[in-house]
Amino acid sequence: MDIKSIQDPTFLKTMSISELVSFSETVRDFLIENLAQTGGHLSSNLGVVELTIAMHRVFDSPKDQLIFDVGHQGYVHKLLTGRAKDFDTLRKADGLSGFLKRAESEHDCFEAGHSSTSLAAGAGMLFAKEFNKSIGHVVMLIGDGALTSGMALEALNFMGHYPNKQPIIILNDNEMSISPNIGYLSKALTRLRMKRSVRTLRRGGKKMIPRPLRSVTAKVEKRIKGFISGHSVFEDLGYLYFGPIDGHNYKLLLTALKVAKSEGKPCIVHVKTKKGKGYPFSEQDQNGKWHGAKPFEIKTGNFIKGKPTIKISYSKLVANYLMKRAETHKDFYVITPAMVSGSELDDFQASYPTQLIDVGIAEQTAVTMASALALKGVLPFISIYSTFLQRAYDQVIHDVARHNVHVVFGIDRAGLVGGDGETHQGIYDIPLLAHIPNMTIAHPKDAEECYGILNYAMNEHTAPIAVRYEKINLEVPETLSLETPSIAPSWEQVTTGTKGTIITFGDMVNKLEARIKRNNLDYTLINARYIKPLDETMLTSIDLNQPIITVEESILQGGLGSMIRDYLSDNDLTPIRFKRLGFSDCFVEQGDRQTMLKRFGLDVDSVLDALKAMQS
Repeated sequence: MDIKSIQDPTFLKTMSISELVSFSETVRDFLIENLAQTGGHLSSNLGVVELTIAMHRVFDSPKDQLIFDVGHQGYVHKLLTGRAKDFDTLRKADGLSGFLKRAESEHDCFEAGHSSTSLAAGAGMLFAKEFNKSIGHVVMLIGDGALTSGMALEALNFMGHYPNKQPIIILNDNEMSISPNIGYLSKALTRLRMKRSVRTLRRGGKKMIPRPLRSVTAKVEKRIKGFISGHSVFEDLGYLYFGPIDGHNYKLLLTALKVAKSEGKPCIVHVKTKKGKGYPFSEQDQNGKWHGAKPFEIKTGNFIKGKPTIKISYSKLVANYLMKRAETHKDFYVITPAMVSGSELDDFQASYPTQLIDVGIAEQTAVTMASALALKGVLPFISIYSTFLQRAYDQVIHDVARHNVHVVFGIDRAGLVGGDGETHQGIYDIPLLAHIPNMTIAHPKDAEECYGILNYAMNEHTAPIAVRYEKINLEVPETLSLETPSIAPSWEQVTTGTKGTIITFGDMVNKLEARIKRNNLDYTLINARYIKPLDETMLTSIDLNQPIITVEESILQGGLGSMIRDYLSDNDLTPIRFKRLGFSDCFVEQGDRQTMLKRFGLDVDSVLDALKAMQS
């Protein structure tokens, strides 16, 4: 069938098993062909084709609430709910989101870009049914990795205590991270438990057992099943457990979901899927490079590259620094919350496996663990995305800053992130960190400055410090080494002029410097490489009779511009004109970085136009 003609998932109700199998291959082909052009989350979506189709076959969205944890595996769901015709706009400005989006469809009942939120969201919807009678079944799809997060475990434990609420949790296990292979006996027991006659016999049998012995009998039954399947933990938490079953077998999937739908009790359906199924290159991926794939050639599996370049990403630059340091320093740890590949720490892990700690999707654990390490004299470097640092806000304040311990945060993806959009934009960490006592924040403009700041952060600083860096590629001098002089908290005056002052940091410094020098513009450009503390000496030396403009790829409220404005006001220093450029009280959607910078007036032309307008 023509996938682009699909309006809603009701057509699945009448399809035979063989038709569903054929349709699954059509969906896979569509995903591969389209993501080869746009890029996106390939492996996770190829792995849940049958599972998503089965969910829509058994349940009735949008009445039944289908919640996809994170949402990056929701592409098939988007296709089934009428969005295939717009798939060429995926992750582009004004196009389809790479995650679920309530504004896109009534079938997207909850949206997220961070992991492990689905169970708590499901709990809320289950309790909402008390007053909102339009809510049907509440179905939560969560991956085995996401289930290890504290938030998911909290919600799992909570819902198990409400047997009348009927949460239906589908556990998508694609990497064997919960348990080893269970074997034939468990599969046979699962098929037996799902048969209507056996379930009826079990319910009827309990009535035949004397009441005082029922709990004993249940315990014996649980021990037997636990001995065979190794999964008694879910039943101990109050759930009926079915699985593991083949997540690509429609007959088993449909039976299991129908059983869970009819039970009226908390249920967990544990399915085993193959991540990347249907495309050999993604099936064989062991390092996660096909998780969020760039555009690629379908036949060869080669990612499509732009013009040849000697540039590397900031992530790789920082990882290389840590590699060089580990050659001579064995007394520090690199901690990451399940982002070894994302932060390009694969080589570090391979070379120094005992010095890298991956805590899984557990940002709070990473930060508090780092605090304890530092308290005992061991230096921790936390490699974490800006958007994920938000999840450990309390721990940064309570466990790190309050103790005033030497923890170095490497904040990756600081600023705009492109196709991942509003749930991943790294534009909130400056206000988040700047008001915390004892915290220092830095953001380098280039590779050499990055090494200088890291040398200071690792070797000289003694308190919490965050080093931010963008999701961009940059040139790296061949001579760059750990011998790069350290850069203590200070600003740098890059150019001197009499017509206005620009204060900024990061990559914007280089772009503005190049334009100012090329066009002989009479502007002062200041590199505020340390966002906190402010360089008060340089700040008080600025000519207040010139217009001053601050530029930051960050939310304005509580950002660098706000801190500078407050400092000037508190010290009775009043510039004739002062303007802040950044993101004002908004969520920034997906779109390539340059497009979004221009849209929000943060590209070089817009900045210079704004400064020129202030001179009149």
